[in-house]
Parts: sequence; structure tokens; C-alpha cells
Amino acid sequence: MGANQIRVIAICVFRCEDEILVAEEFDHVKETPFYRPLGGGVEPGELAIAAIQREILEELEESIHQVQLLGVLENLFEYEGKPGHEIVFVFDGQFVNPDITQQTILRGMDSGDHVIQARWRSLDSFDSYHRLVPEGLMQLLITQPN
Repeated sequence: MGANQIRVIAICVFRCEDEILVAEEFDHVKETPFYRPLGGGVEPGELAIAAIQREILEELEESIHQVQLLGVLENLFEYEGKPGHEIVFVFDGQFVNPDITQQTILRGMDSGDHVIQARWRSLDSFDSYHRLVPEGLMQLLITQPN
């Protein structure tokens, strides 16, 4: 993504009791981890809801259903020392396979052959060091009913 581009992405919040499924990443410049629900880019001509269904199928080889839009966030951030700008469609959804919630760690691959490792974390486990991104997501989640 170029420095002057705005990326449109879709992410999905999967809940299991008081936990959500997040992928852990690390910013080597800030030397801090951060956590984001699974998802990815919306392609031209693709609706955000179709993008999240495609992304989860590509990344985890799992189908999802009961997908509902929770909100849209605008995210200005810095990652690895470079600025970024995203428009984030935040969805809530469930896996068709209910056994997924019994797995501690889910592994998959994104389209760039980057290994994804996602795990269930409670909302109260996030703080200023273990950041939940995008900015504003925590507020959106605590104002939405489960």
C-alpha cells in the first residue's frame, strides 16, 4: 500500500463467552504486540460482507454465517514506522463449524503467504501494551450487545 492510499478492509469479531478471536502481530519499531480480528482487504467491485466471508474462507478454510455489520471505523495508524490509513468495516459473525470455538489456537495463511495465528483473548486482557486494533474497536465492542 502506498503512503497516499486509503485501504478499505473488513474484519470479523468472533465471540466465545467473554473472549474474541484475534491474530497477534508485532510492530518491531514500537517493540509492542498488537491484536486484530481476522479479515483483510475489500477488492474493487466487492461488497465488504462478501470480502469478510472470502477472507475467512481463504485464511482459515472455514465458512461463516450470521454476519452482521457492527460499525465502520476510520483508522489512522503507524506500523513499522510507516503511516497508514484504513476504512474498516467491522462485522460480527459465527463459524458454521461450532467446534472452532473449542480450539485454543487457529492457524492459517493470508494471501501473501503470511502465517496467521489467531487465539481467543478476553476483552479485559487488552491494554496500552497489548493493544486491540483498529483504534475505536474496543469502544464499539463494549457498546454492542453480544
